Formats: sequence, C-alpha cells, structure tokens
Amino acid sequence: MGYRVAVAGATGAVGTEILNILHELRFPADEVIALASSKSVGKEVAYGDDRRIRVRDLERFDFEGVDIGLFSPGASVSAVHAPRAAEAGCIVVDNTSHFRMEPDVPLIVPEVNPEALADFRNRNIIANPNCSTIQMVMALKPLHDVARIKRVVVSTYQATGGAGQKGMDELFDQTKAIYMNDKKEPAVFPKQIAFNCIPRIDKVLDDGTTREEWKMSVETKKILDPEIEVTATCVRVPVFVGHAEAVNVEFAEPIELDEARDALMNFEGVLVVDDPQNDKYVTHIDCVGEHATFVSRLRSDPTLPYGLNMWVVSDNLRKGAALNTVQIAQALIDRGYL
Repeated sequence: MGYRVAVAGATGAVGTEILNILHELRFPADEVIALASSKSVGKEVAYGDDRRIRVRDLERFDFEGVDIGLFSPGASVSAVHAPRAAEAGCIVVDNTSHFRMEPDVPLIVPEVNPEALADFRNRNIIANPNCSTIQMVMALKPLHDVARIKRVVVSTYQATGGAGQKGMDELFDQTKAIYMNDKKEPAVFPKQIAFNCIPRIDKVLDDGTTREEWKMSVETKKILDPEIEVTATCVRVPVFVGHAEAVNVEFAEPIELDEARDALMNFEGVLVVDDPQNDKYVTHIDCVGEHATFVSRLRSDPTLPYGLNMWVVSDNLRKGAALNTVQIAQALIDRGYL
C-alpha cells in the first residue's frame, strides 16, 4: 500500500533533503506533494534524479486525504498549518521547534524512544527534536541502558546549515568577500561567521544560557530521562553541514570503557570510528550525506568516579532533521499506526 505524503517547506534546505531521503529510502508513497509559501508556487523541486514536482501553496492546500505531512516551513508557519492538517486527518511530523515541549505531543527519535509514538493520537502531531539533541541522545541512549546517566556536559560545534540555506549563503558570501579584500556585514548571524566561531545560537535567555542550550537540556529530559541533567555551550562554526559535539558523561554507577564501546557499536544508527593514533575519527566533512551518528575519541574521564568523554558527529540536515523526520513516518507504518 502506498501513501499520500505532503512535504511542507519543500523549497528550504530541510524540505529539499526530506524529498531526497524519501526517494533514497524508497518510502512507500503513491503521491508526494510539495508545499511552500505563495511566492514559491509554480517552482519545481527535485524528487530523485529524474523527477520534478511542482510546488503548491501551503496556505490554500486542503489536507483531506493526505496520510502524512512532513513539515519544515518554520515554527510560526507550522503553528498555523500543522493543526489544520492534523484536524483533516493527516498525521503531521513537524521539524520546527513549535510543538516540541508541548506535553501532549511526542518528541521522537525512533531508535531511542519509539514507544512514545503511540501518543501521536492526542493531537495527530509528532515533533522532531532539535538537531543537536538528536545526535546526542543517539549516543547517550545505549550508554544509559548500561549505566544510569546523571549528568552531561556538552559543547557543540554547529554548522551554518543549522540556520538554513541563508546561513550557508552568509558563510559563502563572507568567505568570498574576504578573499576579494571586501567586507560583508553579518545579517543572519550576530557576528562574522567566516573564519570565526560564535558562542551564541538562538536567543539569550535571562539566566545567560541560549535557547539552543536550553533545548538540549529540556529535550533530552523529555526523550530519554527527566533525571538527566544537561549543561550545554552551543557554538556556530564556519562549516556548511555537520554538527559536532564534545560530550562528557557522568554516570551514577560503574561502566567499563569496553562495555561502553560495545553498547555504542551495537546500537542501531550509531557508528564508532575510534583510532585517533591513526587519525581514524570523524569530522564535519566526513559526516556529510551520511545517515549515521558517529562516535569517536571515546575515553574515560579520570576526574569523575564514573565518567566518559566522546566526540559525536552527524549530518544536521540528515539525521539532525530530514532523515529523522522520514524515519518517524516509517516507524508509524512499521508499528501499524498507518
């Protein structure tokens, strides 16, 4: 049986990647509908190497008869149109931040908490977590199953693609301008991103943390375990695609390094590449276009009774966004919800 699938935000960086992954994974769709704002109506987007889909107007689209809506049009747009789609009987998987912390909306990483999918019936909406949270909980889950995690200290090194196509364009334009002895003032990021790192992603909250850092804490609690404490420092770095994280984990009980390594190696969706003496570790460039969450530099932390350090890398447009969205849709089918 095939399904009618609507992709909202189909002209954006994540929407484009959703279309790519639907085709790559041969998702059982009889019809794929590309939706975007009125200014994009009539444009064509790629679905596979040899097929183009004409974009339709999200605001005017009737979701009656659509089985699954994969949404990535921006939080304010999803706030309006995701409930409208859900009311028409379409199961919405929303990639924006709007619904993530609403208690009656499940926040899902299929390898980590698939049992929470059943709660989609509350509102017919499922939330996709923040990109930096997804890859971290992918690495934390197999460890937490072995030894209970108490606390996580994480520093992120996040690609400009996390801010969408406009973020990547700003990095490109500023880099080119510098080589041309010119200067491009920042518009997307608060400071120059070319040849620079910016220790602020999203708004700064009253306590001095940023909203991105807050997301990593509260989303990890909702997805994995409300008892896990997370403190984060999120940094934008001058790469186009790929997020990296230096993760320090404190456990409540003993865990051997080999035991941790085995747990990670045997967890679906995680690949361990860890031989730093021979330069076998994963960088931002290495993860681009890949589906896995990569773990490198796994080692004990001698400053804690039970602690580990690791380096976690993933393609933020794939597992951090589009791939996880499509995997949620596939999990709905596999579990008999569709």
